[in-house]
Amino acid sequence: MANAFENAMRQLEKAKKYAGVEPELFQILGQPKMIFQFMIPVKMDDCSLKIFNGYRVQYNDARGPTKGGIRYHPQVDLNEVKALAFWMAMKCAVANIPYGGAKGGVEVDPKKLSQRELELLSRGYIRAMKENIGPETDVPAPDVYTNATIMGWMADEWGLVHGHYEPAMITGKPLAIGGSLGRDDATSRGALHCIREACKLRKMDPKRTTVAIQGFGNAGHFLAKLMNEEGFKIIAASDSKGGIYDPNGLNVPELLKVKEQKGSVQEYSGGKKITNEELLELQVDILAPAALENVITKSNADKVRAKIVAELANGPTTPEADEIFERKGILLIPDILANSGGVSVSYFEWVQNRQGYYWSLEKVQKRLAEKMTSEFNAVWNISQEKKIDMRTAAFVLALKRISSAVEARVYSDKK
Repeated sequence: MANAFENAMRQLEKAKKYAGVEPELFQILGQPKMIFQFMIPVKMDDCSLKIFNGYRVQYNDARGPTKGGIRYHPQVDLNEVKALAFWMAMKCAVANIPYGGAKGGVEVDPKKLSQRELELLSRGYIRAMKENIGPETDVPAPDVYTNATIMGWMADEWGLVHGHYEPAMITGKPLAIGGSLGRDDATSRGALHCIREACKLRKMDPKRTTVAIQGFGNAGHFLAKLMNEEGFKIIAASDSKGGIYDPNGLNVPELLKVKEQKGSVQEYSGGKKITNEELLELQVDILAPAALENVITKSNADKVRAKIVAELANGPTTPEADEIFERKGILLIPDILANSGGVSVSYFEWVQNRQGYYWSLEKVQKRLAEKMTSEFNAVWNISQEKKIDMRTAAFVLALKRISSAVEARVYSDKK
């Protein structure tokens, strides 16, 4: 199987012939602008010293400061971080916010760390990157297995190192130190706006529409909650330990409580236990992969029976699977569009930090709804005009916006 970065470059190559931009842009986007790889020493609770591998990739900054989360996961490696940083550059352009793309990660299983060890690791990450992140250069955020608490530690450490607190250096913070209302469920709420638009196109009534969610972290958790409130029927959900399925619909409030109290959706008392792989192949109207990369490949894409696939995870579908979906007529809402609600509200948080003026929840959610609906329809219109799939259309839109920024900043002798 190709690694995540190779898949990302294949997606870029597919969009090349439709984008109508200068070929030099593809040279620029063929590799990251800057790569940081470093070690983070942590004195563990047992007084031993453990070294963790840290990464940060700043991919492209043509449209503004680079932007992207920091993930803690045992499978983090440089190829993955490069791919995620590239997708962030595309995502920020699709969302039409003035950022480039970046991503960071630490190769660690955070579940095996104490709270103290987790804080030392987080502060160590910031010390390693102290000269290369900031509100006007590179703005981190939460990602897989990181959260508002960790962002708070990182913001505090950056302030200690630089001698002053600067809330705009990181987003996804606790409200008490400059976070934004509406950030906790922004990724899922943004995806919901896209799903609504897709349902209109497919003439699907939410109250008669079944949903399966693979991955029950922050994004999957909130998507289940929000879709249940709108009347969608959630019939399956899964996390790293496995899934649960009930064709009559899961009791979502009870499922959320079980996940919080017992650590896995498989502890839910109703329904049938299934694997993550089985969930992807269920007879369902909407499938939302909300976990990690490369879960839908050429080996299982033909077994996917959903009418709509909404990618809340980054890179869950490989290029070969995309072709199978296109052949089957499955409407795919690509990651760089579907999950861009998170970075959009991160941008709103950064704007509020810079202004020192904070918005109401109503204002945040209204602006998010406007942005997601507008960009979904912009991507859909390109896909119809050029007769291409939604992912390629999203890349075309992103490439045109990045190209305009590059051309505005770089001298050209073309008449």
